[in-house]
Amino acid sequence: MPTDIVMPQMGESIVEGTITKWLKRPGDKIQRDEPLFEISTDKVDAEIPAPASGVLSEIKVTEGTTVQVNTVVGTIASDGEGAAVKSAPTAEKKAAPPAAPAKAQPPAPAPQANGTTAAAPPAPAAPKHDEDEHARSSPLVRKIAREHNVDLSQVEGSGLGGRITKQDILAFIEGGGAAAQAPASTSAAYETPAPSRQPAIETPSPVAPPRPAEIPGDLVPLSRMRQLIAKHMIESRRTSAHVHAMFEVDLTRIVNIRNKNKAAFEQRNGARLTFMPFFVRAAIIGLQQFPIVNASTEGDNIRYHRHVNVGIAVALDWGLIVPVLKNADELNFLGLQRGITDLGERARGKKLKPEEVEGSTFTVTNPGQFGAVFGLPIINQPNSAIMGVGGITKMPLVVTDKDGNDSIAIRSVVHLTLGYDHRLIDGAVADQFMAFVKKTLEGWSEDVG
Repeated sequence: MPTDIVMPQMGESIVEGTITKWLKRPGDKIQRDEPLFEISTDKVDAEIPAPASGVLSEIKVTEGTTVQVNTVVGTIASDGEGAAVKSAPTAEKKAAPPAAPAKAQPPAPAPQANGTTAAAPPAPAAPKHDEDEHARSSPLVRKIAREHNVDLSQVEGSGLGGRITKQDILAFIEGGGAAAQAPASTSAAYETPAPSRQPAIETPSPVAPPRPAEIPGDLVPLSRMRQLIAKHMIESRRTSAHVHAMFEVDLTRIVNIRNKNKAAFEQRNGARLTFMPFFVRAAIIGLQQFPIVNASTEGDNIRYHRHVNVGIAVALDWGLIVPVLKNADELNFLGLQRGITDLGERARGKKLKPEEVEGSTFTVTNPGQFGAVFGLPIINQPNSAIMGVGGITKMPLVVTDKDGNDSIAIRSVVHLTLGYDHRLIDGAVADQFMAFVKKTLEGWSEDVG
């Protein structure tokens, strides 16, 4: 008996989902629990595993289509005659589209009969190839490919529609796919910031930001995730009275602590020591002192939350998502680092569960990982505040010693921005909260584990 593949219900409030990518084609053999297709819902993007082993015999719902949960989107047949019969109709459907390109193919063999005319036809073919690769890759990916003499047609893309991401090209190079003369260290340049900046504040590693259509003149439909992002941002602007406050923080002490401890921290705990848990921990301590910043409105009431659930904004190749570190106030520094790293990695791997992207009470976003000095973030509803972390830069500051003497010194500085809902939080309270966060960071005394 064939097995139906259905649109899963990814949470109680989820009623529909959009198939963004089929990872298998009709006729492909699949194993139970092997990733079969990708979906996008109101909450998360996720890979859906195969419900049974066998052969994908039919795809009933194409990519880009939104259907109700429990809708049959395809079928799996067991190996053998049943699978062959099931896949036949799909094969016929597949045969029709290639017929159009087939008419464009005859000119290619014709020039081969004449040595002088054979050189002319390849010229139009090259732009077509370049155009295809241009459509399925970003400028950064093409730059890395040129520097490593990589033919992008040989790289399998893991993004939507087969798009080649930075991770795809770097994995291809590290796997020995690049030309031998390519410098082995070049890929590292795309993982670390410029020498003038401190290491990126991880969430946990830089990812290329969302990009518009890269072919001039193209009209590209919004992805499901982009539609939801647009909806949520507009709703947040309409809902909250946005005000922003920015504080300059001398982060030299923390930079020195991190530089001194990062090697031992990784060896002891099996996790990288990044800057993000320092900011999250300082924010948690501040929220405990100023609980109104961790509150939210419910009609004409104020909900004071028992715990601090921190949303950590993660930039993806295909959009933005905010996984939530639940009960973060009960975690020590090591627990924060592990939790942040885990959420970031699973967000990029489309392994998050719906409940892991809801229930936040405060959000931290990190535009500084891309070089921004600061940002003016939009509040993540139903939160009442969001803290933006800028890039860490070295700059001259006036430093006062214990005797009251001033001097100019080179210090590591970060600009923190608090976006808050003025309906709930007064400017004085927002500034006091940020002053407390600043004091905590500049006088850091907690053991980093």
